Amino acid sequence: MIYTSTRAAIVSALAADAIDNTSKQAWQKLYRAGYEDGFDLATLARSSQGELSRCDVDCWVHARLHSQLKDRHWHVLLAKYSTHRERKKAAIQALIPIIATPAPHQFLSMAVYTWAIPKLPGVEGKRSTDMIVLEKWFYDMNNWGDGGRPEQTRRRWRSGVRSVLEEMLQEAEAAAEQILTAEGLLLSAAA
Repeated sequence: MIYTSTRAAIVSALAADAIDNTSKQAWQKLYRAGYEDGFDLATLARSSQGELSRCDVDCWVHARLHSQLKDRHWHVLLAKYSTHRERKKAAIQALIPIIATPAPHQFLSMAVYTWAIPKLPGVEGKRSTDMIVLEKWFYDMNNWGDGGRPEQTRRRWRSGVRSVLEEMLQEAEAAAEQILTAEGLLLSAAA
C-alpha cells in the first residue's frame, strides 16, 4: 500500500484512529516496536499472509508516526487533521503552552482553537457527525478577552500565533514525510 502524498497518509492514519473497530488490533499482535526485531511494514504483511487491510496499514502508520515524531509535531498534526474529538482537543491544549506570544492566555487559546478548527461555510455550530464545530461567535476576535487592545494589536497577535502553528505544521509534515519515505510508503519513493 502506497500513499499519494504525506498529507494523505497523515489524514488517513489519523482517521483510522478515530474508527472504533477490532481490526485495529490485528497488526498490533504482529508489531514489535523497533527495527531491531525486523518488524517493519513489509514483515508485517508477510507474517499476516499479505492480508493487511487499508485500516491495518493506516493504524500501523499512525503508531509509527506517533512513536517517531517529536511531541509538538505529533500534537500539531492531531490538532489540524484529527477527526477524533477528544484527541484533537487534547492536542490543542498541549500546543497552547508552547507558543510564545505577548497575547493573554485566553486570546492565545482562542487563536489556537480557531486555527485548528477553521470556520466551515454554511455550518452554524451543529453537525450530525462527531466533528468539532465551534459556534459563530468563537471566530470573532472581540470575544477573545484581549483586555481592550486595539484591533491592529489583536490582528498582529493572531497572525503571530498562526504563523508559529503553520511553521510547526510544515516541520511536522516534513518529519512525517521522512518517516514515510524511509518505510517506502510514498508514491514518489516507490518510483
